[in-house]
Parts: sequence; structure tokens; C-alpha cells
Amino acid sequence: MTAYDAVVVGSGPNGLTAAARLASAGAKVLVLERDEHLGGGTRSAELLVPGVVHDVCSAVHPFGIASPAFQALGLEDHGLHWAHPPVALAHPLTDGDAVLLHRSFDQTANGLGGDADAYRRLMKPLLDRWDDLLPDLLGPVLGVPSHPLVLARFGMAGALPITVLARRFHTPRARALLAGLAAHSIQPLTSPLTGALGLSLALAAHASGWPFAEGGSQAIADALGKVVESNGGELGHLVAGLQLAELPSAAVTLLDVSPRQVVAMAGGRLDGWAGRSYRRFRYGPGACKVDYVLSGPMPWTAEAARQAGTLHLGGDLAELVASERAPSRGQIPERPFVLVTQPTVADSTRAPAGTHVLWAYCHGPQGSPFDASARIEAQLDRYAPGWRDLVVAREVRRAVDLAVYNPNYVGGDIVGGAMTPRQIIGRPRLGLRPYDTPLPGVVLCSASTPPGGAVHGMCGWHAAGRALRLLGA
Repeated sequence: MTAYDAVVVGSGPNGLTAAARLASAGAKVLVLERDEHLGGGTRSAELLVPGVVHDVCSAVHPFGIASPAFQALGLEDHGLHWAHPPVALAHPLTDGDAVLLHRSFDQTANGLGGDADAYRRLMKPLLDRWDDLLPDLLGPVLGVPSHPLVLARFGMAGALPITVLARRFHTPRARALLAGLAAHSIQPLTSPLTGALGLSLALAAHASGWPFAEGGSQAIADALGKVVESNGGELGHLVAGLQLAELPSAAVTLLDVSPRQVVAMAGGRLDGWAGRSYRRFRYGPGACKVDYVLSGPMPWTAEAARQAGTLHLGGDLAELVASERAPSRGQIPERPFVLVTQPTVADSTRAPAGTHVLWAYCHGPQGSPFDASARIEAQLDRYAPGWRDLVVAREVRRAVDLAVYNPNYVGGDIVGGAMTPRQIIGRPRLGLRPYDTPLPGVVLCSASTPPGGAVHGMCGWHAAGRALRLLGA
């Protein structure tokens, strides 16, 4: 007899989503987490100043609010509330203006000037079918899509490198906007399929926004934990370095860990051919992140940027292409693409009145010990001169620090594995059952499975579906 139907190792958003789905289906579930708090990369903490809450890793959640898994689990009934900024995204330009991504489709298109019609032609047919398209985007690539014609239309544009897709536009504004969105792939912008991420992030903004979790991203993990417990699941502590054979007895074990950790936990059972794809799994570039406490709002030169929840700092298309090529060559560019969030624009619960939170990071080489904060701050100088006078406190986390904080961030890779074409199509390995491991009864549910990184829980949702089939449910 087994003690549990399912044991879930790791309480990141995917592990918790898997546990929540299983518990909601009546399975007896135990979640094991090595740290004091749930969440993995979805944690918040008072890092620098008492009463000021920072998102330790993930911050803004366009796919969180859109997630079919989170909606099905009813997270908003368990304390999760979304905080929308007045402007979803601003991409400041060197002329002092900024191109804006709004929830309003027409407002965004109209802001692109001579490219307004081109934006409408590309995006409107996809946006009209977003509810059909989203489940296929957030599922395994290999398989039968729910709406093949809609997905094919998306794929015709999304399969392109963003540098090719951007040729549909003539203004620097539109090209910069698309390139910044595609840079979330943490891949060279000349790579195939970078267009897909750029398109999907823009569509998500128009469909449901780019919100923050009110009170911090920890609220997502806490809501998932409440779903687990309200359905009879248990939350327990995991001893670091535990082998699979030492886990509590269960019919199915789900691992919210990276392929490298699966190999380590397998106790030698994946040292041969069966574990080859796990041992050869590629991890992507790392990140360097800086958190700030400010005594006032950021003085962005572009007025509209002061109302944006998220900002992309990196100039025009050519500059972004150069900056995102560098990490794959083992370099950090002098002018990196910097992703910035300012959650207190939308969520006043994060800090006392008059105090603001700023979160910024750039991409760099795998496992880099380099402190890129000076280069990040030079980009902030470029678009918000005088901001340094507002700094009350700051903290830097290099790629090596992120890897220590969260073992799933191998070498500081925050998306669970390089988003190369090969690993988008088949992660962690090619096959129609990507969540199955070579180990009987062991299912992988981390961001190293489809659809990959971002806080949406869909890797865990699909893995839980596979676990339910193994359980005969």
C-alpha cells in the first residue's frame, strides 16, 4: 500500500498547480518543499526595508491572469487579486518619447503612427481567436491542436525570427516594441520562433493585461497552497539532497525540478542511454537582477512611462539585436536589454505611501559571476536621469546568486532551459509524452516541460493530467 496517491517535489507554481489539480480530483497529495515558504520563483519578501515588499524573482504576470489552470482552480476565490497598471508596457526611445503597449488594442495601434494598419492586420485576426489560440500556445507543441487552423495562422508569423517579422513594419517605434517583447525569449533575436513570444505577449496584453499579483507574487503561490490544503492535500518539508528512493511512498511522484536535478535524484538510474536527453538538456543564458527601494517615483523622461507597470530599456531594433546576441557568446553588452517593473504604480500595498519599488534585470552568460548592475544603471540613467537621487536601498543578485537561491535556475537560467527551437518543440526531450520520465511512475512538471517558463502553472497542469491517467482516474 502507498502512503499517498501523489508526492510532488518542489512548490514552484508548476508543482503547486499539479498538486492542486490532483487534490481537486480527489487524490491524496503531499507537496514537499525545502524552503520555509512556498513559491520557488514566485516568492515575495521584505528584502531591504521593513514594510517594503519585493518580488524575489517573477514579477509581472501576463500569462498568469490568462492561465486556464489558474482560472480552473479558482485562485481568486483563495485570496489572489490582480493589480493592473494604467499602462501595461512602455518602451522608451532615445528621443524622449516611448512606444506603449496598452490593454486597449486600438489605443496601442493608434500609437504606432504609420504602422497602425500593419499592426491591425497582423494582430486583430489572432486577437479575435485568442480564447481558441491560448490553450494550444500553453500546451505541448507535439500533438493534435484544438484549433489547428488558428494555430497555423499564428505559426506562420510566430515561426519567424523577430528580425524578419519586424520587416512588416516601417517605423522604429513598432520594430522596437516587437523586439523588446521577443527579447523575453532570452535568445538571439535572429533565432526562429522569437516572433512567437513577441506576438503572444502582445496578444496577452490586449486580451487580459500585464498585471501584478496584489501584495506580491507570493500571493499566487499562497493561493495555490490554499487550494491544495482545502482539498485535503498536505504541505511538508523536503530534506535537501533527498533521493527518489527516500521519498514517501506514492503511486506517482511529480518533480518540479530541472532535468539535471532529476538525474541527481535518480541515484544512478539515469546514467545510461535512458537518461541521455536529461543529461544533455541545454540551459539558457543567466540573468543579473537588481532590486531598489526609492523615495519617489522614477523620473522617466517619457511621461507616459511613469504609468507603466513594465518597461523595456534597450533602444531600437538594431541595438536590441546586438544586446541579445551577446549572452549566447559569453558576453554582457555595454548596453544590455533591461527589463524593469515598477509594481507600486499599480499596487500601493507593496510599500508605505511615498515609497516605491523598482525591479530590473538583464541577460548574461550562463553561470556568470559578473555584477552587471553598473550597466543596468547606465540604462536607467539614459531614460530617467536623476533617478539615483531617489535610491534608499539596493540589492544585486548575479546569475550565480540566482542559481544558489533556486536550484531550478541552473546557471541563473530563469526559464527552465534554453528556449531554442529544438527545446521549444521538445522539452526536455522529443516525444508525445514530454512529462513522462524514463523512471516508472515519475512525472516531470517543471518549466523544463511544455510550454516552458513564465508563471502560468500550465506545465504542472498538464503533468497532473498525465499523473491522473497513471492513477486510473
